[in-house]
Amino acid sequence: MSTKRIIPCLDTTLDKEGRATVVKGVRFEGLKYAGDPVKLAKRYDSQGADEIAFLDITASYEKRPTIIDIVKKVAEQISVPLCVGGGISGLEDFRKVLEAGASKVSVNTAAVKNPQLIRDTVEKFGQVVVVAIDCKRSFSNSEGKTVIELENGEKAWYDVIIYGGRQATGHDAVLWAKKVEELGAKEILLTSKDRDGTKDGYDLPITRAISEAVNIPVIASGGVGNIEHMYEAFISGKADACLAASIFHFNEYTIGEVKKYLSEKGVPMRI
Repeated sequence: MSTKRIIPCLDTTLDKEGRATVVKGVRFEGLKYAGDPVKLAKRYDSQGADEIAFLDITASYEKRPTIIDIVKKVAEQISVPLCVGGGISGLEDFRKVLEAGASKVSVNTAAVKNPQLIRDTVEKFGQVVVVAIDCKRSFSNSEGKTVIELENGEKAWYDVIIYGGRQATGHDAVLWAKKVEELGAKEILLTSKDRDGTKDGYDLPITRAISEAVNIPVIASGGVGNIEHMYEAFISGKADACLAASIFHFNEYTIGEVKKYLSEKGVPMRI
């Protein structure tokens, strides 16, 4: 088993005064203040994060660019790779984010609307593209979809959603994952809206289905409430990395505590 990664996530937006703030909600709604992105990034770097994700979660919906000045400040405070996403709609956006200090760039809405963007970006900048797949369980119109058995025995397929979870697309998440791999994506950041912010654990059925369907790394995201949930994502979900927000933002666990527990359970960690 290859070394697994722990990635704290800075879901960031602009408040009413135009200040960048880290927020956390439940199922992409009811956003609450969780801290300052620059201060949190510095804390997680010192705690031993393998990477840090900075996601400007309202940029696409608000049709504005990513908060580049904050990306620069975050990048200056950390020594680990930084993945930046939100409001990325073209090659120029990729260039600006990479020049600001990002190691990788996450794209969701723009990739769904224009899949060729993935290939064009890889050709221009190399293997820097992380495709974020936000998805939601659907129990209707399953013809031609990848139907997955859920924990309770029910069956569903997963619909790709865009614009910060506000719009369904009708695209099958598993088939879309295969497509983005073909187009050259470096890895997949997978978030289940059904679990986001619930602390009920990652959505293991879709995490496992996509992990088994592709050969690129899959980052599990959405729903972690304790260390055991991360263990489940690595073992049952077959994820390559676990992304988490609330449990770190609100000091429920340190990254060191998480890594120690997982290492003792036999999950290979960079300590």
